[in-house]
Amino acid sequence: MTQTLTANPFTAIAGDRHAAYAALAATGPVHRIVTPNGAPAWLVTGHDEARGALTDRRVVKGPPLHGPLAELLPPQAAAVQRHMLYRNLPDHTRLRRLVSAAFTRRRVDELAPRVQRIADQLLAAVADRTVVDLVEHFAYPLPLTVICELLGIPEQVRPVFRGWTTAIIAGPFAGAESYVAAATGLADYARELLREKRRAPADDLISALVAGDDGDRLTEDELVGMVFLLVAAGHETTVNLIGNGTLALLTHPEQLALLRAEPHRLPAAVEEMLRYDGSLQVTLPYTTAEPIELGGTHIPAGEMLLLGLLAANRDPDRFAEPDTFDITRTPNPHLAFGHGLHHCLGAALARLEGRIAFAALLSRFPALRLAVPVSDLRWQPNLLVNALTELPVALTPES
Repeated sequence: MTQTLTANPFTAIAGDRHAAYAALAATGPVHRIVTPNGAPAWLVTGHDEARGALTDRRVVKGPPLHGPLAELLPPQAAAVQRHMLYRNLPDHTRLRRLVSAAFTRRRVDELAPRVQRIADQLLAAVADRTVVDLVEHFAYPLPLTVICELLGIPEQVRPVFRGWTTAIIAGPFAGAESYVAAATGLADYARELLREKRRAPADDLISALVAGDDGDRLTEDELVGMVFLLVAAGHETTVNLIGNGTLALLTHPEQLALLRAEPHRLPAAVEEMLRYDGSLQVTLPYTTAEPIELGGTHIPAGEMLLLGLLAANRDPDRFAEPDTFDITRTPNPHLAFGHGLHHCLGAALARLEGRIAFAALLSRFPALRLAVPVSDLRWQPNLLVNALTELPVALTPES
């Protein structure tokens, strides 16, 4: 069945976002909605339906530059939408192959000591404070530092890069002027950076991409798009994993106590954090290349399709007690990193960063607790990400 969107999860605050998705899902797995920028779309909230769509060859990416506000971008800035998440076979395979070597399990595991040092340094820097915003001082700088070091982005421009990627991901919620300015600023700087890497290659991923592989080189616009994608996707998912995961632990003290008592459960705990309150609300838009049936709903060809990862991960038909945060849950076939062709390339890195971040955080601050009521917390209005604006935590015991 279909239903017009009544409660808007994209602008919801606190637990209202999950409540809005649950209200939709209760009426069926597929829904007719209007996106925040006014475009009609189909939102899939069922787990099996979303997973199936992610491997259905009739569900594809749309034509070039079909992302939100794309029509407003000047030509030199439009490259930020020319990345592999907007591409189909065979282009997607070619682009993914050129970066996949940097994200193999072996290469990711080799990053563990550096990730640990960064986490320890960030926590040491706030250790003398009573209250700290964990998003600003830990969740953001940890993965942003890791991915920028991997890519070869200079330290002095990383805060600016964060502002650009945040505005681009926010899209219509950032406002047209801010979105265009961010896309233009990022694209212009990326082109300067590419020129520098050509002039003086270094031991980093951008230099490797500029050099190409076996005679295959990315075009200038493809390189710009790849820089944006790797920076944005390389830190946003982990930022929200750390923020949302910490909140889940602090609001479920019995689960926090279990994890402290049995730290070997940390990998499973990270998976449950990803399921319970994942980093992304929905996938980037897909298009139906042919008419399809999903959950008993007929969807014509040429329609926009949004696969609701946050809703699918709480589908009661797939997960027992889906609204319960349970770090012992097994199996846990969540879709937080997508599925199929566009499964997140950096999933292994995000998991590694999450495990190291939580181990370091819980070890360093045994009295960690929320510094404000849950009702005071706010989430970013956004179509794509599920992100806290801030997370004030107390580092010391209650007096």
